[in-house]
Amino acid sequence: MHTEIYEARKEIILEFMKDSNYHPMKLKEMCSTLGVPRRERDELKLVLDQLISERKIDIDAKGRYKIADPELLKGIFSGNTKGFGFVHVEGIEGDFYVSEENTLDALHGDEVAIKKISEEGDGRRSEAIIVKVLNRANETMVGIFQKSKNYGFVVPDNQKIAKDVFVDKNHTMGAVNGHKVVVRLTGFGKKNKNPEGEIIEILGHVNDPGVDILSIVRAYHLPEQFPEEVMEQVAAIPEQVLPEEYDGRKDIRNWQTVTIDGEEAKDLDDAITIRKNSDGHYILGVHIADVSHYVKEGSPLDREALKRGTSVYLTDRVIPMLPHKLSNGICSLNAGVDRLALSCIMELDDKGNILNHEIAKTVINVDRRMTYTAVKQILEDKNEAVMREYQELVPMFETMAEAAEKLREKRRVRGGIDFDFPESKIILDKRGRAVDVKPYDRNSATKIIEDFMLAANETIAEDFYWQEVPFLYRTHETPDMERIRKLTVFLKNFGYYLKIKSGEVHPKEFQKLLGKIEDTPEEAMISRLVLRSMMRAKYTTENTGHFGLAVKFYTHFTSPIRRYPDLQIHRIIKEQIDGRLSERRLEHYRKLLPTVATDTSTTERRADEAEREVDKLKKVEYMSRHLGEIHEGVISGITNWGMYVELPNTCEGMIRLQDLDDYYIFDENKYELQGEMSRQTFRLGQKLKICIANADKVTRTVDFLLADDVQ
Repeated sequence: MHTEIYEARKEIILEFMKDSNYHPMKLKEMCSTLGVPRRERDELKLVLDQLISERKIDIDAKGRYKIADPELLKGIFSGNTKGFGFVHVEGIEGDFYVSEENTLDALHGDEVAIKKISEEGDGRRSEAIIVKVLNRANETMVGIFQKSKNYGFVVPDNQKIAKDVFVDKNHTMGAVNGHKVVVRLTGFGKKNKNPEGEIIEILGHVNDPGVDILSIVRAYHLPEQFPEEVMEQVAAIPEQVLPEEYDGRKDIRNWQTVTIDGEEAKDLDDAITIRKNSDGHYILGVHIADVSHYVKEGSPLDREALKRGTSVYLTDRVIPMLPHKLSNGICSLNAGVDRLALSCIMELDDKGNILNHEIAKTVINVDRRMTYTAVKQILEDKNEAVMREYQELVPMFETMAEAAEKLREKRRVRGGIDFDFPESKIILDKRGRAVDVKPYDRNSATKIIEDFMLAANETIAEDFYWQEVPFLYRTHETPDMERIRKLTVFLKNFGYYLKIKSGEVHPKEFQKLLGKIEDTPEEAMISRLVLRSMMRAKYTTENTGHFGLAVKFYTHFTSPIRRYPDLQIHRIIKEQIDGRLSERRLEHYRKLLPTVATDTSTTERRADEAEREVDKLKKVEYMSRHLGEIHEGVISGITNWGMYVELPNTCEGMIRLQDLDDYYIFDENKYELQGEMSRQTFRLGQKLKICIANADKVTRTVDFLLADDVQ
């Protein structure tokens, strides 16, 4: 729908709904009244959805549309264990405070309508009351069962849900004290009444192996089993490429090709070829599994993949977007077998500039399945045994390193931010208990693959932007300046500065900062805090650029086995290659992609949060095995209730003010403790020795004490 027509239709709908004779209608009734033909209903729904997002109209619980109350705002409620909460309204800076008596029956995560009752001022937030719960986020929840004689309670794992759930004795499924359970809510409670529910699943005792992670899987509604209709479709998919599937594809099976992944990876969705031509330019091929050949649009498999949105990687399991027969089989670029791919073949000069490119449907055959470790041993360690084992490939790896360095330097010049800080690698024993936590470092091989994937993603995004076809982009907004201000206060403690010009900061400033902190003790912590100060990247249909990478065009093309947006754009790319992007198909994608962008951004957030919760849980479990030990850490955060301290293994704990007996003065970046004889100052970034005092898996918190205070 063209922009002018779209805006005109919005005005027509608004005028229709503002008429004094209008009464709230469902979509079907509105279509009938306005004489909208069935084929145009989706367009009307799109217009109505946009008006809702602009807060001009509302939809009630029965699906009826009405003009929005100008005094009401819509947002997401964030609860607190003490009963009060906050509501975040999209587009409004600062959350609204909601006191316990004004929360209605809202629970953490619910979408609510609020009415403002006071303005912010004197350090206080704006205050609001919740007038209606629009959408429930908690049809089920996970918690620990506590049994009484004729009833029981479920204490929610989520600390932001303030009330326990009452369970009648007839709905306990025989649960006993200490069982981890899933409870379906049948009532959401009121001011002085607890929510009510019925137990629908017993996960096991709270201390049973694996129950802790299973609880998080259930809490985030991560689907473990695939529906029967999906598995039936998968069963009919061949296990090897069929003769007729080679037609219309560029045959590059004779190109020297490798995959490079972690040792444990089984879903190999990208392969690399590289050589130099007669001009001395690099011919780099990034070959991505053609998943869309097997996952047809609108099929049960496609609907389930969209519902999942992404694969979720937890410490002891993977919850895949696609069934294993696809992700580890016909869609995985396994060595020694023919595979269908979608390839981005780029010509790079010696400055890392992409001179031209070709996007093609291909058939490939991978020569070797390489690991990051083996490639590092070849390029960095010059391990003779490993170099002998892969001697026919060593020149190609050396060419890869050269080309990747050119791409990385080009990204550095334009200001792209390279977050090279250690992520956590949590080691579990056979019972699933955390026995070690250590930084997971990137090496030369992981950086090479990152550089090549970035190049392919940028190239694809720019190509399709200029073709002006509907597309999905990966966008990243300029950081919020209030967050940047807080970051600059923190950085001053280390003697670092960020240059802010005309109220904005350029990504190159972050790049300079990361260059200065490289190989310093504070590198990991500052890198993480810089990352936290950034806005979150998301999927959009409008190309607004990627701040962190300092590029105008970016998309996700390289992981269709584990990310739905990549799978979706593969379909568009292939239809364009085949000349099948008719006006009808373009209109189809214009309608479809906004929903795909929103849904996949949401499922990505869900996956990230679940992965963080599991990591946090396992770190607490690990720390619980080291109570009483003394370690050196760095002050990573200061609040008015205590100091956060991060250890070299990335585990974090808090020194609480209640455990500091002396009088203290607090500001944004330091504490001053006034003792009987002296005053001591603690600042952000300061090293200090702590004792691990407590680790609570329920609240997922670790408490430290100052080592000097420990007898």
